[in-house]
Amino acid sequence: MRTRTRSRTPSLTRTRTLRAFSGALAVCAALFALPGTAAADTPSPTASGDVDEAPAPTEAGTSFRTATVVRPGQRATAPASTGDYLYWQFPADAGDRTTVRATVKLPDAKARHGAHTWRLDVYDGLRRRQACRYGGDTKSASPGTASVELSCALRTVRAWAEPAANDPLPGAYYVRLTVVTAPAEDLGESVDTSLEVTTADAGAAADADGSLGAPLVPASGPRVEPDGGWASGWWSTRLLWTAGGAVLAALAGIWGYRLTRGNGRPAQVPPGA
Repeated sequence: MRTRTRSRTPSLTRTRTLRAFSGALAVCAALFALPGTAAADTPSPTASGDVDEAPAPTEAGTSFRTATVVRPGQRATAPASTGDYLYWQFPADAGDRTTVRATVKLPDAKARHGAHTWRLDVYDGLRRRQACRYGGDTKSASPGTASVELSCALRTVRAWAEPAANDPLPGAYYVRLTVVTAPAEDLGESVDTSLEVTTADAGAAADADGSLGAPLVPASGPRVEPDGGWASGWWSTRLLWTAGGAVLAALAGIWGYRLTRGNGRPAQVPPGA
């Protein structure tokens, strides 16, 4: 009786295909890790080295046109009088989640004649007032209160939005701090104010399929931009995920085809059998 021995070529083929597929997965995983590494190597606008290059401002502007520039991570201060309008501006790029905090040290309680209510407003480059996700942007202080703390956590800045939408867009943002109610006798009393802007990256979840032609910044007056310039707009981590998904799909198809078709040869019979 003749005994037929099947070739081991299909098994070797499957092994080699599995190894190639595993290697491709490792390469794709390395590609997905690249943006995070690059982002870690790139200094953020809040890095202490960048903040130290420019001293924190010690005064505030009196209008949108004269708004004082404050960098994210800095603590700006300004002396003022009750009833003044104080203005600052800061940059916010696509994907930024910004929180603005202000503190007002009120006049001595003996010099006040009633409660004071202060308000913190944030406007985008089109001077549209932006809503706060959370925080207290309006606070009242009784005559015995020494200071008032206000905060506003803005929505994530989008790279693009519909013309009729009020979504925050990349560009210069303005902060206005003022008292909205106070006894007439208290207007003109000295106060000390401070402002701090902090920014965090929202990550790939905030990426959008579109971008502005240019950030919304004032045509004249003080200008501000993030360290390293504004985002170009064309790059998005979605591009990486799309390319990586296409590569994995192609490799999966090749792997499945190689496993199902075999080596395409008939069984071999040893010589002399």
